[in-house]
Amino acid sequence: MDKKRDDGGERDMGWDGIIEGMPLFAKELIAGGVAGGFAKTVVAPLERVKILFQTRREEFKSVGLLGSFKKIMRTEGVLGFYSVARIVPYAALHYMAYEQYRRWIIQTFPDNGRGPVLDLVAGSFAGGTAVLFTYPLDLVRTKLAYQVVGSSKLNIKGLLHIEEVYKGILDCFSKTYKEAGVRGLYRGVGPFYHVNATAPSLYGIFPYAGLKFYFYEEMKAHVPDEHKKDISVKLVCGSIAGLLGQTSTYPLDVVRRQMQVQRLSASNSGDLKGIIESLVLIVQSQGWKQLFSGLGINYLKVVPSVAIGFTVYDVMKSILKVPSRDEAVVELVTKNRTSLGHINQTQN
Repeated sequence: MDKKRDDGGERDMGWDGIIEGMPLFAKELIAGGVAGGFAKTVVAPLERVKILFQTRREEFKSVGLLGSFKKIMRTEGVLGFYSVARIVPYAALHYMAYEQYRRWIIQTFPDNGRGPVLDLVAGSFAGGTAVLFTYPLDLVRTKLAYQVVGSSKLNIKGLLHIEEVYKGILDCFSKTYKEAGVRGLYRGVGPFYHVNATAPSLYGIFPYAGLKFYFYEEMKAHVPDEHKKDISVKLVCGSIAGLLGQTSTYPLDVVRRQMQVQRLSASNSGDLKGIIESLVLIVQSQGWKQLFSGLGINYLKVVPSVAIGFTVYDVMKSILKVPSRDEAVVELVTKNRTSLGHINQTQN
């Protein structure tokens, strides 16, 4: 009996030792990756249909949400809803970069306070950083979600006759790179694709990512201390944060998706380049309602996605014993001062 207790204690000590030995950024990467994985897996079916609605595939828009689910299920099975490539790396980078930017801003500008504006700025830069590093994965995800394998309706007006252009993630990467090089992998970001193009992805993710963190932290600040750790409170705050943050930037998401699949579809009029030009072309050729196509589905998706994401992230930080943000800043400042002290002693 005592031996079993000793074994259990040793395992606990081993796990605690591993956690204690991990650098802070690694803990935040793991917490963010797990949070993104959980959140996006739950809403992946809605994300697949939303992309199809955004890219104006009349085959799906005409049958509605439930009809689209049935059609994908019939032609591709359950896996057809989960052709998602960038979930974990994007979420991991996004959350980790947010924490890093937030600490850096506090250290560099200590007199500017620590209100929600700090979360807005840190969240915006974190979103931009995550997009730049993971955008090719997002491009692949959109292209794979756009093509309909085994579709029984291949001769729809505005669609290419051959539907299965890509056979998987690696095949999509390879063919996209061969067609247009690195610029092709960043189509829709802007500067990487066209000299005169602006960046729908960056312009969209900067305010959305920033507002998402802003609203979440602002609402949590008004929650009584005894309820701040309640999962239900975190779910509510995350839901509202996602809803408010996404609504204002949705048309930019539509532009990005259409730019990403432009070579696969003949339904878009003209060549989408800059953001203003693209918005005008979409309105002229497809109507202004197309800028909000799939918004209803997006509301169904973003509320549980952001709520689950923030909640799981906070839970994972607790499991990994990530210090509170204020404690992390104090710890980092102390380490920096200690390092400077050692350097000065060495020099003397």
